[in-house]
Amino acid sequence: MAARSSREPKGTGGLRVSFLGAVGTVTGSRYRVEAGDTQVLVDCGLYQGVKQLRLRNRRPFSFDPETLDALLLTHAHVDHSGMIPVLVRDGLRGPVLCSEPTRDLSGVVLPDAGHLQEEDAGYANRKGFSRHQPALPLYTEEDARTALERFAPVPFHAWQRVGSLEFRLIPAGHILGAASVEVRAEGRILAFSGDLGRSDDLLMHPPESPEAPDWVVIESTYGDRLHEARDPIRAIAEVLGRTLDRGGVLLVPAFAVGRTQTFLYCLHEIFERGLAPRVPVYVNSPMATDVTDLFRRSVAHHRLTEAQCRNVCDVATYTRTPEASRELVQRRGPMVIVSASGMASGGRVLHHLRALAPDRRNTILLPGFQAPGTRGDALVHGARTIRIHGQEVPVEAEVVQLDLLSAHADQDGLLAWIRDAGQRPERVFVTHGEPVASDALRRRIEQDLHVPASVPELGETFDIDVPG
Repeated sequence: MAARSSREPKGTGGLRVSFLGAVGTVTGSRYRVEAGDTQVLVDCGLYQGVKQLRLRNRRPFSFDPETLDALLLTHAHVDHSGMIPVLVRDGLRGPVLCSEPTRDLSGVVLPDAGHLQEEDAGYANRKGFSRHQPALPLYTEEDARTALERFAPVPFHAWQRVGSLEFRLIPAGHILGAASVEVRAEGRILAFSGDLGRSDDLLMHPPESPEAPDWVVIESTYGDRLHEARDPIRAIAEVLGRTLDRGGVLLVPAFAVGRTQTFLYCLHEIFERGLAPRVPVYVNSPMATDVTDLFRRSVAHHRLTEAQCRNVCDVATYTRTPEASRELVQRRGPMVIVSASGMASGGRVLHHLRALAPDRRNTILLPGFQAPGTRGDALVHGARTIRIHGQEVPVEAEVVQLDLLSAHADQDGLLAWIRDAGQRPERVFVTHGEPVASDALRRRIEQDLHVPASVPELGETFDIDVPG
């Protein structure tokens, strides 16, 4: 077997993989796989974070979407799925193949993303703070709903055929429906981890390792870190308790998919155990509300029983309408508000931040990784003001980052996923991480597993040949 970097036309044997996103960053996941006359894309994610990354979302694809036979989608988070409406609009004619829960979650996530982009563009045009006249959304809610017509769910574990290659999905933990993807051609298997969950996740089942990968593409979001051993429920209870002692509001910017539901579980446990006073809890995110409804209906895909799930979800009041959201923004007093987005990059949480950040009685709790360039990252690093809707908002509230609810495997978990595979891979490509994290994981893979590993560059292509 040989794996070589190449930009030459493909030969007749083996697989070719091109790294078209999530290189040097944790967003924009996108890989092209070719086998014979077949081309598929694995994920088509949105870039988030610093401006130079976000600008990539506006660039034309580096390939012709019409040439793709299918898109294989690992899960519904927008850094993996958020450019699918653009891909379909620009020419994808093949199906989007994914698990059934991923199809259902995408039916919530993508229209919401299109709607938020339309809202943000409209707000920018009304207030005149956009540099572009007029400000235009990347895609619309209608674009997203059109793209959803391409989604075709497939079962876990069963091999499926697309042209000259086969693929299958295996559970990855992380969020509802998340999958790793194994692609097979001429007897060789290339495994994409997608985003891997934790073995000790409060809600999700642990990820399954691939059976016999010849090569692996693995994420490295936490490639240079280990999760703290602290109890997240008690840690959150401490933050909530001192906030309530001040008469303040606990504001939690949380991802609508996964993080919100986990946080509600923690609050339910805090109240049931008497670790902090029971106060009103509000979820101010239409998408998080819809996802929580789906979570109730998906007990086969997480750890909670139907009764447990009902009790956890009922801990909160769900704010759906814009009118109810505006009323909640004006409300004060002891309470918890959970609102998207998780990195404070957009959505209703911005209105809460503008209202609550200037008051030192309040707490902004960031329950996960904050990508460089996001408002969440600025808050973690002590920003005294944050820019919201063209205005500088002072930050006097307490800011706490508790990276205890991450849905990502840490460095040891990532290594275990490779180590527990049915056979040791011949080569590993490390992606979907900040440069330091990716390189740290690369070194651990080579030192601990004695497997050649590399961090590819954006646009780099590798031919992985079948031995002749």
